[in-house]
Amino acid sequence: MKVLVAQPKLVEQVHEAIVSEISSGKLKPGERIIQEQIAQVLGVSRQPVQQALLLLRKQGVLRDAPGRGLIVASLDLDQVRNMYDIRAVMEGLAFRKAAERNAARAKKQGPALIQNGRKAVAGGSVASMIAADLKLHDFIYELSENPLIAPTMEAQWTYTQRVMGEVLMRGELPRDIWDQHEAMLDAVMAGDGPAAEALARQHITLAAEVMISRLRSEGTVSAEDTAGASA
Repeated sequence: MKVLVAQPKLVEQVHEAIVSEISSGKLKPGERIIQEQIAQVLGVSRQPVQQALLLLRKQGVLRDAPGRGLIVASLDLDQVRNMYDIRAVMEGLAFRKAAERNAARAKKQGPALIQNGRKAVAGGSVASMIAADLKLHDFIYELSENPLIAPTMEAQWTYTQRVMGEVLMRGELPRDIWDQHEAMLDAVMAGDGPAAEALARQHITLAAEVMISRLRSEGTVSAEDTAGASA
């Protein structure tokens, strides 16, 4: 973690920093969260850390520790499955509207995001791969010109990062994901709404199948969060 500069959205910055630590495996399931330690490392007061931790608890990323305090929660298979069901519908809508409303802008700005994603995969950094993925989807939400999509998806992205992090750390890098992203973007750039929606839904459905299968086989879901609880 790096020291943060105080800004109006400091709670969001602290939230993002903690999620990044969990997604990259630096904070593991069952590990106790030390509020004072996080505040010291990030160079902020305890208040924004406390608010960020409460939000993460609400989002299912953290849970109450035995006795008191919070620990990193294990992934819940049902929540993962339900999350991808919602994402398939919302991503399909976003890509269809982006194609219908902003094909020209997609042509101008989209290819750089694909290139950035492929570069992140080649570099092997989990944090960079997740960040590149988020940037592309945020771009599509913006192109959709539906102001309800981004805030609706924001709550899902926190848990999505957890799942992506767990899978990416297994060593099998999903290099074909950016081939799928490129095909989705091509449909948007062509102004083909139905194709963009269909490809986006397929992309999310395939991602769900792969991630749920890997998580189940590795035993990273539905496990007791006991490791590190008494640390």
